[in-house]
Amino acid sequence: MKIIALVDGSAYAHSVCALAGWASARLDAAVEALHVVGRREAVAQDLSGAIRLGARTALMAELAALDTARAKLVGQQGRAILDDAARVLAGAGAADVTTRLRTGDLLEEMGTDFDLIVVGKRGAAADFAKGHLGSNVERIVRGAKVPVLVATRAFKPIARVLVAFDGGPSAVRSISHIAQSQLYHGLEVVLVSVGDVPAAGVEAALARLHEAGLTASAEHRPGVADAVLVQMAAEFDVLVMGAYGHSRIRNLIIGSTTTEVIRSCKIPVMLVR
Repeated sequence: MKIIALVDGSAYAHSVCALAGWASARLDAAVEALHVVGRREAVAQDLSGAIRLGARTALMAELAALDTARAKLVGQQGRAILDDAARVLAGAGAADVTTRLRTGDLLEEMGTDFDLIVVGKRGAAADFAKGHLGSNVERIVRGAKVPVLVATRAFKPIARVLVAFDGGPSAVRSISHIAQSQLYHGLEVVLVSVGDVPAAGVEAALARLHEAGLTASAEHRPGVADAVLVQMAAEFDVLVMGAYGHSRIRNLIIGSTTTEVIRSCKIPVMLVR
């Protein structure tokens, strides 16, 4: 089994590594820390067009040297980020850690050889966009074929698991994910349904968790799903939920519970497609 931890220079990187290390220790899984340098970061702006008239060869050479130095510095920064990531992962309990530095698009460079993705809620521009998700999070979740664990800014030990259940296909898959994974064994699991959710579906989900040997209970709450989940999450250490139950177009019109919960939750969110 393999976990991929997506790290950058943001304030979330440490939490990503701590969370990935926690999961690695429980699942006995290898971890690869991946840092991808965007093409715009790796290639400096071409300023030669602004100085062509009367430009001296020495000035052109100096610009080229600046480009080379910048690319080298970006590479050194990436390797330093990965070195720090490896130390945090090892300290969090991950025994088999590798690192990979790439240039290009994150989704293209990730590959598919992993069973769990761990990513920060926001990236390096987090302090400038506190009300928004990182630019890559939704792309990763929508494109992923495996669960995605979204880290918050700070990591804390995990003992209580809140599970959002609405009876839909992705929620049912999240129950199967919990029942089949060693990640949740020994933890307290609370299944919550909000609004009009068939009781039979809740009972079947709870029975599935009990059959897997998990300590699980169920609660029903009135209200709006995203608001209830965010409120309840304050008493738990991780939230598990199905991801994006509706089409992208419908989400643009009415919003998405998934997006709102990730944005507002103060605990990590495990998303299951």
